[in-house]
Amino acid sequence: MGGLREVAAPFVVPGPSGVAIRTRLKGLTAGDETVLRLVGDLLGSLASRDLKARCAARLKHDSEQWAERKRRLTQESSSRWAGAITKATHDQWALARRGQLAHIQSLEAGIETITHRLSVPVGERGTKRVPGGYRSTREWHAKRRRLCVLEERLQTVRADREAGVVRVVRGGKRLLNSRHHLEQAQLTEEQWRARWQAGRRFLAADGESGKRFGNETIRVTPGGEVSIKLPAPLAHLANAPHGRYVLAARVSFAHRGEQWADRVAANRAVAYRIHEDTTRRRWYLTASWTVPPVQIVPLASARAGGLIGFDTNADHLAAWRLDEHGNPTGDPRRFFYDLSGTAQHRDAQVRHVLIRLLHWAERHGLSIALEDLDFTAETTREKHGRRKRFRNLISGMPVSKLRARLLSMAAELGITIVAVDPAYTSKWGAQHWQKPLTTKTRKTTRHDAAAVAIGRRALGHPIRRRTAPPRTHQSDGCGHRTVQARRDTPAREGNRPCIPGPRTRSVRAGRGANAVDQNAQHRSGRSAEHEPWQQDSLPLSL
Repeated sequence: MGGLREVAAPFVVPGPSGVAIRTRLKGLTAGDETVLRLVGDLLGSLASRDLKARCAARLKHDSEQWAERKRRLTQESSSRWAGAITKATHDQWALARRGQLAHIQSLEAGIETITHRLSVPVGERGTKRVPGGYRSTREWHAKRRRLCVLEERLQTVRADREAGVVRVVRGGKRLLNSRHHLEQAQLTEEQWRARWQAGRRFLAADGESGKRFGNETIRVTPGGEVSIKLPAPLAHLANAPHGRYVLAARVSFAHRGEQWADRVAANRAVAYRIHEDTTRRRWYLTASWTVPPVQIVPLASARAGGLIGFDTNADHLAAWRLDEHGNPTGDPRRFFYDLSGTAQHRDAQVRHVLIRLLHWAERHGLSIALEDLDFTAETTREKHGRRKRFRNLISGMPVSKLRARLLSMAAELGITIVAVDPAYTSKWGAQHWQKPLTTKTRKTTRHDAAAVAIGRRALGHPIRRRTAPPRTHQSDGCGHRTVQARRDTPAREGNRPCIPGPRTRSVRAGRGANAVDQNAQHRSGRSAEHEPWQQDSLPLSL
């Protein structure tokens, strides 16, 4: 027990802080698409220049520089467009800084692992906690060279962070690199250019409470009419008063449309973003707004009546229902999904699995328990060495997306989510629950047992089951049970209480003087040592 790390206490996960819904802009004319591209290209060029100015300021940026940047953008667009662009620039710069810090931590972890393995003799076996040496002298020399490369990279990234230098690409670094590998990306130069231009456009505006329909820059009426405030250089394209352009398309939100309509009718802030999908040749409108913090359900209330624990795997979710005492009830359920194919297909698979899980929990009025997983440190190249298949398996698990989707969908159904520490859930679940829960008609897998372990930890019960009693001399010869009641537990040394309920027609269970002491009752095969014993006299006839 001394080598086990401390397990964190379970907690109720707070709900989402924002909502985003999307719909398609149907019925756009060729003129509408031309105007959208012109506005997006103009604002995209302004956003690129603003991002360049922000990156050049580095750590010396202050409110005066921000005001100067906004004034410069206002002259070429409008004050609201300038505010949206500068805010997006600050968010992108801050995201790049967070990514830079994560890269530094990853390099440090890799360097620490390689340094340790280089200090161990070649061929020495490691343990589950401490890695051993490298397999051969050739691999040792190769890792020695890689250590030098990682140390140089770490020194460069640290210098950039101290100086406030970030490296960002509007449109995405992955799309930029695919320009040099068009055959592998299965793209032509024209297709890549269309994606690049669509990714660098800027057509997003933050909402403002108190303004008409919650947004003055991109306005959507309750009837579905979409209008855009044109920048100053493109004001001659307006087809409505006050320099606005009204699109021919009418929109409606199928998902959370009532919530959106209530916010628009009350003139509450709603942010909009328009973007083009060049592959499908479609335009989409995304609406988003913040959600006030919801009162979190107490952990005791979430545990009342039991819950559903599920284990996340590469191709399915293994779930099992537990009662309030931590006992598995019913049969395990498995929700399979396929994460191959496009991003839209993977996202649809995750949503389909989660809605089935949530409907099951909603029918029985139960909470859901999951592991508080974070695989960012587990997917590094040096963590598992040559186990490429295992690294790819971990990288392919949709942990963050699944959790974000689950929280958003559970909040709409009023289902509470409880997160637990993932330490030893799979190991202890397989050790203590896989074999006892396996029957002739049910094959319990390691993942099903892990779901039981997760549920028991969320309920506050220990994962490990009560062991068998000592074989001889009770506790004098073999010691106490490995899983015992605590010393401060009331009546821990007393007799176990009898379960109430009729067993015979005369005396109900748990009643009478001899309810606990089975030996005191006159039954066949039972001794009555508490009664005095006296041998009968022999008959005189013998």
